[in-house]
Amino acid sequence: MTGTSQQDDELIAALRRDISGCRICRDVPLKGEGDRLPHEPRPVAVISTKARILIAGQAPGLRVHESGLPFNDASGKRLREWMDVSRDEFYDSDRFAIVPMGFCFPGYDAKGSDLPPRLECAPQWRETVLDAMPQIELVLAVGQYAQAWHLGAGRMKTMTETVHNWRNYFLVNQGIPVLPLPHPSWRNSAWLKKNPWFGEEMLPVLRRCVDRLTR
Repeated sequence: MTGTSQQDDELIAALRRDISGCRICRDVPLKGEGDRLPHEPRPVAVISTKARILIAGQAPGLRVHESGLPFNDASGKRLREWMDVSRDEFYDSDRFAIVPMGFCFPGYDAKGSDLPPRLECAPQWRETVLDAMPQIELVLAVGQYAQAWHLGAGRMKTMTETVHNWRNYFLVNQGIPVLPLPHPSWRNSAWLKKNPWFGEEMLPVLRRCVDRLTR
């Protein structure tokens, strides 16, 4: 191991420890004491010095919160099917970094749906984490919150328009290519049926990229 790679490993290890100990959404919530995270935070992220693909999701659900394993649910199963990778390959940190917009399960709203990612997390951590992984060659922006961050003003008015215009963000001459994906939640099953072009046009590109960057 070279000195540089050892320094990189030490930097990543320190960053993982700092993230694991983060409690800002509970202790100093952005919207005030009435908006504290209602449970003990459990940050979930996979940061890597070798992975060339970054999976940028939204925030952990309850099952992920309980297990500490990102995408350890039905959404993760569908995402792996889209990418055509095994569970073992998916959780190989030399292949994939997995960094959601919010590291902790945000809780449920009044209707029982997951709340959006916490507002404190991305401004506190995201640039630091991305700077620590300069080897990333492709970002998979899963869902509207990740697309808003990684595409900025280039994002379209709707998630459907953004995903449909994926070539605008993938076929670029500078910067890291981004592939915007719908969230693989079962709630988007109807969307997938209404938009067959996603499976016909986009998934083959996704699978070729994953194969090229992880083999």
